[in-house]
Amino acid sequence: MKYKDKTSDCKILFLCLLFLLLAGAVRAQRTVVRGTVTDSITGETLPFASLVWKGTSTGVQTDLDGAFSFVSSGQNRELEVTYVGYESKLITIRPGTTNELDIRLAPSSMALDEVVVKTGREHYRRRGNPAVEFVRKVIARRDAHDPRSHDYFSYDRYQRMVFALNDYQPKSRKEGQKAGRFDFVREFADTLETGTTILPLSERERMERVFYRRSPRSEKSLLVAAKSDGVDEVFSREGIQQFLNEAFREVDIFQNNIPLFLQRFVSPLSTLGLAFYKYYLLDTVQVAGGPCMDLGFVPFNSESFGFTGHLYVALDSTYFVKRAVLNVAKDINLNFVSSMTIDQTFRRTADSTRLILKDDIRVNFKLTEKSKGMYAQRLNVYSDHSFAPPPTEEAALFDQPAPVVEQEGAYRRPDTFWAESRPEEARKKNPNGVDKLMKRLRSVPLFYFTEKVITTLVSGYIPTNKNPEKNKFDLGPMNSTINGNAIEGARFRLGGGTTPVLNKHWFFEGYAAYGTKDRKMKYDALVEYSFAPRKDFRLEFPRHALTFEYMYDINKLGQNYMYTSKDNVMLAIKRQKDTRATYLRRAELTYTREHYNGISYGAVVRNLREYATPYAPFLRIGADGAQTAMPHYDMTELELRFRYGRGEKFYQTRTQRIPITYDAFIFNLSHTMARKGLLGSSFDLQRTEVGMQKRFWFSAFGYLDVIVKGGKVWTKVPYPLLLLPNANITYTIQPESYTNMNALEFINDEYLSWDVTYYMNGILLNRIPLIKKLRWREVFCFRGLWGHLTDKNDPAKQGAEGLYAFPSTTYRMGREPYMEASVGIENIFNFLRLDYVWRLNYRDHPGIQAHGVRATMKLSF
Repeated sequence: MKYKDKTSDCKILFLCLLFLLLAGAVRAQRTVVRGTVTDSITGETLPFASLVWKGTSTGVQTDLDGAFSFVSSGQNRELEVTYVGYESKLITIRPGTTNELDIRLAPSSMALDEVVVKTGREHYRRRGNPAVEFVRKVIARRDAHDPRSHDYFSYDRYQRMVFALNDYQPKSRKEGQKAGRFDFVREFADTLETGTTILPLSERERMERVFYRRSPRSEKSLLVAAKSDGVDEVFSREGIQQFLNEAFREVDIFQNNIPLFLQRFVSPLSTLGLAFYKYYLLDTVQVAGGPCMDLGFVPFNSESFGFTGHLYVALDSTYFVKRAVLNVAKDINLNFVSSMTIDQTFRRTADSTRLILKDDIRVNFKLTEKSKGMYAQRLNVYSDHSFAPPPTEEAALFDQPAPVVEQEGAYRRPDTFWAESRPEEARKKNPNGVDKLMKRLRSVPLFYFTEKVITTLVSGYIPTNKNPEKNKFDLGPMNSTINGNAIEGARFRLGGGTTPVLNKHWFFEGYAAYGTKDRKMKYDALVEYSFAPRKDFRLEFPRHALTFEYMYDINKLGQNYMYTSKDNVMLAIKRQKDTRATYLRRAELTYTREHYNGISYGAVVRNLREYATPYAPFLRIGADGAQTAMPHYDMTELELRFRYGRGEKFYQTRTQRIPITYDAFIFNLSHTMARKGLLGSSFDLQRTEVGMQKRFWFSAFGYLDVIVKGGKVWTKVPYPLLLLPNANITYTIQPESYTNMNALEFINDEYLSWDVTYYMNGILLNRIPLIKKLRWREVFCFRGLWGHLTDKNDPAKQGAEGLYAFPSTTYRMGREPYMEASVGIENIFNFLRLDYVWRLNYRDHPGIQAHGVRATMKLSF
């Protein structure tokens, strides 16, 4: 696991709220309808058959296997079943019961020239298939209608995101019965077009004007208005918006891959589509006043990341797609998503440019098959398209560094503004909004207390004031309060820091820690001045700050956990004693500057004193080869840093930036220097390190994460200042560390390392009967380190005067690199990943673990 997936926090929060809201509710009568639709003659199942309540537009479609299942709370009694080329049929339904149906449709007398959709063991062929030839022409023309082929392109975009309890049915109270504490929530229920009742728990709205320029290429958004209410208030406003923007990306079916739910789906118009999908010409229909071909498609493998659905393509030489309806197959290896529909509509201009008018995603989430789950909708409505150059004032947005420029007062628009500005598709049926619901819920002590507990679990901090607008100091992080190791014994820590409420430019943070075994007090104090005012967190992007930090704490040599706190309680259980440690006193003055274009840089002036311990002694080698124990050494260093990471997406917390995706190319470069005798330095030091990281998507075949690093120490220094490989001595899976290597097992002054992990997304396991129902996914990893120790830094070589003797458990690396490989299965119970790791060489070293099982928890789609 590369980071803690914040989706898990959302699920915990939703479950707790679900428990509270249902405390005073029980199910009303529900009508369950399920079954299959088949050909009455051949018995073949009929995918995409329509089942609609008579006299309404509410209904469902059958899946790839001709099966359907839905729940209705209404009193409808007649279900009309239709399918192209078959006689329609009326089915009588008994309300309030479970109806098991085997519906057989008789073929009509109308003959169709199009290919008939068949599933199961059908013999699908590409050669000579008119549907295949048709879709080839659609794919060939997909780029010809691109609006971004114009010099300028601008439009208005309204976005509404709603999360709600699905199929919400409040309890009917009997006469004389005492009212429940949550009975009032029935006033906030809403009804979908399908007749399903939902209870909205979170709602976010945004209005933006988007501007695109082809040369030099640039795209900027002017945020006109934004608001959010509901359960996601426990998260950072910008952080949760980043996550939702990435999970519910705008769907572009005219690209090869469609990013959605942090995965990559194969587009039905992908250049790989003919190898991934089956295509069918279903019928000729009227769309927006013109004849269109209903082009159906289904993936060859229903468990893979693809869609089922329809493309409605104009029957002329343009092959213009007027509408797209995409669904996920019921067997897809996608967690928590029980159903999803994407509905897009397009308009063609006089010059055949494609303009999107609506992008509507509706999803039903379920933690278990039997739960009602959550309903989510992300609706984008587009209007006022233009290809004219923007006016001077708006054209100035292209000179702004931020991709989104916030208009003054964007987060303070009155209700009248929203009522007048919302498009017709987003008009609210219920005047009681989520903001009013949350206000009522928080008036109930049980809900208020539960929300505060969840907020603490999510953020890791406890506010010292109940009112967020007045809270100036937070205590935390709470997951670092108790820890332990072989040197300190039980470690207790208490810390906290100020918030922007106290001051938007000045910040103060720190902690105090105490070990019961070494009986030493450790501490850390930090003060930072931010040149730009902060909204929510000190570390929020982009940073431009000057920071001073002074600390005294234990320093675990060769153990650097990249994506979690060193005091995280989950790291307390280890496979061996972590005694390779010193004590470190350090003062740092750091300048940091980040830019929206992905470039960041900084400089650190660092003064430190590192103290030897019985576990890591500093035995200085003299001219005669004798060893003298040194209590400590001192250094005053200057470190220069450069980083490039354009397009990074991360969730911002108070103390960390947790990556949402690894799609961006990341480049890091640092150089540290010191001069012996200058400001107390004990040694000359010149050390350079460089690193690169990238994720490569293979469409339907998963993705590959690659991390490559290298470094060199140019001067003669003792081993604490050399390059110490990052060993992971816990039973958890940690990125950028060596699972079966011991701390300080190898020490080098030049190295090249790699970490390659292939996530196959179930490509193999999805093809194994029975196993595929578990929805497991394969993970393969290969990591290694080529290192070298030059003679000048080897205490066993001549001329070692001034160096420190290596620990007895340290070895010189030979010509071959250290390597380890692992085979893993993730998505066990939807959250667990287990790896079996082999150490491939240097297996004769005593005290090593040649192989073993490692685990991590990751809740993801």
